[in-house]
Amino acid sequence: MECRRIQDQKTIHTVTNFSSKCEHAFNEGEEVHAKNVNEGEEVHASVVRTGFASSEFVSGALLGFYVANGFIDEARQVFDEMPQLGYVLWTLMIQAYVCLTLSGEALELFRTMRRVSKMTDMVVVATVVSASGLLGDLGVAKTIHCFIKNSGVEVDEFGSSTLINTYGECGSLTNAYRFSQETAMKNTVVWNTTIHRSLEHNNLDLGKQLFDLMSERDVASWNSMIQRFANIGQYEEALALFHDMEISVFRPNTLTLLSTLSA
Repeated sequence: MECRRIQDQKTIHTVTNFSSKCEHAFNEGEEVHAKNVNEGEEVHASVVRTGFASSEFVSGALLGFYVANGFIDEARQVFDEMPQLGYVLWTLMIQAYVCLTLSGEALELFRTMRRVSKMTDMVVVATVVSASGLLGDLGVAKTIHCFIKNSGVEVDEFGSSTLINTYGECGSLTNAYRFSQETAMKNTVVWNTTIHRSLEHNNLDLGKQLFDLMSERDVASWNSMIQRFANIGQYEEALALFHDMEISVFRPNTLTLLSTLSA
């Protein structure tokens, strides 16, 4: 019994250390060496042989190794071989697809996750939103929007901005505005993203309306409006906003000055 316990600890230690080493190499942009691949396959075989393939912690580390080396099929094999999938592995696998720009696969796996399990949180949703952004598909964006609205899951500023940007890229300003008003994360980043998309699609009235509604602005908020007014030849409005900015708590930066000089 003691020998088995020691062997189990050794297996866990080997897998986690090896996975961490490969992940570090991946993050540093180092090339994948055949030695690492062979070592990884040996670790995988050891995991299966010692019965640790059913451990979510060990399988997660092994999955991380394959993803770090770009072996998405092998990572999916580890995922599929798990007798019982927990939240961590679902999240890791979806994130792996997104990291390798396999957005369609990420979204399909998310649909499967929702079908077989009700587990989800802000991390998973933000990851899926990123996938929809990469696809630039209006239908997918609407599906994710509907899920967020009906599930009650809160999305952080990154996820909110990504979905708004996706709507903007698809030319659906109405949906972008609707989501910006529905999301609980109404901070400066989300406001600025919605304003930027409004101005980009030549809806100056909506952009100005949102700007006026902002309780807290930053330099980017002011710059977006000043630059847009200057670009369309409404110089008096651009200069008026510049003067308003001067008496606010924010100081003009180089972009502000360039936009104002053009006016």
